[in-house]
Amino acid sequence: MFPRVQSVSPLPDYQLLLTFDNQEQRRFNMQPYLDKGVFAELKEEPLFRSVHVSFDTIEWSNGADLCPEVLYDQSTPL
Repeated sequence: MFPRVQSVSPLPDYQLLLTFDNQEQRRFNMQPYLDKGVFAELKEEPLFRSVHVSFDTIEWSNGADLCPEVLYDQSTPL
């Protein structure tokens, strides 16, 4: 079972600081996603900064979300 997201903070250059329920902090790079579907809207900084925790993962105000497994697998530990 993958850890669940407890908190998220937007960082410069379309990076996210994630804290998981195992207390691990990791950095996730959103740049590879910004040319795909609904994620392209996140190029607008105010929308990117609207990221928040929703259940066990993250979501933006436009409804875009990513599953916690992707966030954990494709992020780097701090």
